[in-house]
Amino acid sequence: MVAALVRLRLLVLLGSLKRSIGQLIAVIIGGLYGLFVLGMVIVGLFALNLAPVEIVRAVVVLAGSTLTLGWAILPLFFSVEQTLDAPHLAVYPIPLNKLLTGLLISGVVAIPGAITMVASVFTFGSWLRMPGIAVLALLCGIAGALLCIMLSRAVTSAAAGLASGRRFREAAGILIFIPLVLLGPIIVGVTSSLRHSADALPSLGDAMSWTPLGAIWAIPSQAALGDPLGAVLRALIGAATIAVVFLVWRWGLSRALVTPVHAASRVRAQGKLGLFGRLPATPAGAIAARCLLYWFRDPRYVRQLVIIPVMPILFWFYSSLTHFHALLLWSGPMVAFLLGVTLIADVSYDSTAFVLHVSKGVPGRADRWGRASAVLTFGLPAAVAVTLITAGASQQWMLVPGLLGLAFGLLLGGLAVCSVTSAVLVYPAPAPGDNPFKTRPGANTALLGSTFLTWGVLALLTAPEIVLLIVNVVTGQLLWGWIALVVGAALGPISLAIGVRIGGGILDRRAPQLLMQLRKDA
Repeated sequence: MVAALVRLRLLVLLGSLKRSIGQLIAVIIGGLYGLFVLGMVIVGLFALNLAPVEIVRAVVVLAGSTLTLGWAILPLFFSVEQTLDAPHLAVYPIPLNKLLTGLLISGVVAIPGAITMVASVFTFGSWLRMPGIAVLALLCGIAGALLCIMLSRAVTSAAAGLASGRRFREAAGILIFIPLVLLGPIIVGVTSSLRHSADALPSLGDAMSWTPLGAIWAIPSQAALGDPLGAVLRALIGAATIAVVFLVWRWGLSRALVTPVHAASRVRAQGKLGLFGRLPATPAGAIAARCLLYWFRDPRYVRQLVIIPVMPILFWFYSSLTHFHALLLWSGPMVAFLLGVTLIADVSYDSTAFVLHVSKGVPGRADRWGRASAVLTFGLPAAVAVTLITAGASQQWMLVPGLLGLAFGLLLGGLAVCSVTSAVLVYPAPAPGDNPFKTRPGANTALLGSTFLTWGVLALLTAPEIVLLIVNVVTGQLLWGWIALVVGAALGPISLAIGVRIGGGILDRRAPQLLMQLRKDA
């Protein structure tokens, strides 16, 4: 049974490679990049032979602690392999212990698990000057990698019931995405702190060696320092951690096999139509109402709304870092740009629900207008508000008209271009109810080409506003900014009308093909 589960996992991996040529190319490129990074890690581990034992101890313990913490946290952000999860296996009479063993080994042979195992095992390379310690490090590396894989499974199983709730997913879509967007400033801040406190790293490594995250990784270094009692104590902490994680995983898996999680639903009282009662009773109005509900309730959309308040924070941080304070002013156009190109994923997010558009014969133009109107409802006020607030914060009001003109052009032009491209192409997107950060096979490859095409066309459409704004900045004459505002306010709606007309015609012809592709990717 264990061999069958492992073989199934390998067949799933092989099947994903055969999905398409683009998917195979993406996997090859990603694999080469991963091998390069893994090779650099291995070289670095062997290079630690030249460093003092205290430095080796600090590096290995801190890196191992970070790796373990990553395996515990990332499953909450990004989905793990879905083929061998409990809901798929609940219908088979597999003994629980054999299932646990099979899932553990299948996690090792998966690409993330295999990379983790190889990197962990090669920690022995840091102790080649002490052969006995090197053997101990090899064993501890295997134990540390298995702990990482079990920890990810335990966290996923324990959080499965909570994560199935809609309110949890909506809140997670916001709370999780914010630190991911701010990852750059966080990394810069941590790096700067470590640079100014390099002497504190050994002390930090010593503190982490007494925690469940770093105890296993500290065993070889304690033995190398001539502290057998410390090595034994840390081994006990590591063994206790593995035992607790295994029991939590076993409990979560057994619970999921007996009572699979399900999403809760809520029925609205009769006669309360919400947005459907407030917007026009037309096909475009109904689609706009539905899309607005998605934008503020679906975690896949909510995570894109986070860019509205976060983008000024990012630009403020980088403007402070570079002392180029005018950079903050570009927050408004950037928000407009990012909201404008979101429509490229709208049909893909519909998944098989798009069948309603096809079966009811919704005109393509109504579909395009409805989706674009939903984004304009909040996107236009957001772009204007961010532009005015950042201008007030930087006390540079002269550029406001030009920035608003560019923001109008980017938002309306982006919706125009995406009205066409989303009628031609769909890509594998997270299904409704899935983890909003889930990456479907082939998604990145399919989205890459259409994204660059959209950006290129949008750059051509907004070229007049960009040129006028540049002239405004160079000459310092406010007249050019007002001209840019007039041009953006005039060309934007024209571009959107043309894009909706072209995209609507394409959608009328290609709706059945899009539905077939969506069903294939579901």
